[in-house]
Amino acid sequence: MKAMPVGDSALLVEVASGEEAQAVHAELMRRRAEGLLTVREIVPAARTILLDGLDDPARLASELIASEVSPAPPRTGEVIELPVRYDGPDLADIAALWAVPEREVARIHAATEFRVAFCGFAPGFGYLTGLPARYDVPRRATPRTAVHAGAVGLAGPYTGVYPRSSPGGWQLIGTTDAVLWDHARVPAALLSPGTRVRFVPVADV
Repeated sequence: MKAMPVGDSALLVEVASGEEAQAVHAELMRRRAEGLLTVREIVPAARTILLDGLDDPARLASELIASEVSPAPPRTGEVIELPVRYDGPDLADIAALWAVPEREVARIHAATEFRVAFCGFAPGFGYLTGLPARYDVPRRATPRTAVHAGAVGLAGPYTGVYPRSSPGGWQLIGTTDAVLWDHARVPAALLSPGTRVRFVPVADV
């Protein structure tokens, strides 16, 4: 683990893997909830966690480097269910990569409970983990110039849902009508780091 100062009141913690980042994030959230850590923002990413608004970043850095962080505990609380039609244009390619029929891709994906590791790319976009490593897939060699809102995609170890139309290189396996970002909603983002997520297959109408 590395802990690097960012300005006078922030700290960037870097770890070796996504699993470690989730564990450190969970530990920091626990400390804040229990009143053991005063911080304005805790922002996880793939292998880093940014803490902003610290009174003494150097002291926290020393504590974190000297401590052993346990794996992230099982997430409790509400599971966000996203209805999905497994109709994506890359479904056949994913089935070939996984060496299974297309319907088995849908079954495997829908049987997985995901966890939002971090958010980014676009407002409301969550990077979801949960699929075993053997199902990691590469991004498309040629990104699409436009991916429609609600597209469910895979890239590397992640599943994601495009909250709005944008360019993208993820492998698209399905579509959801769930609204991932709504500025009139509180909070605006449906998904946040640590949220449990399941995809529920629905039939085309």
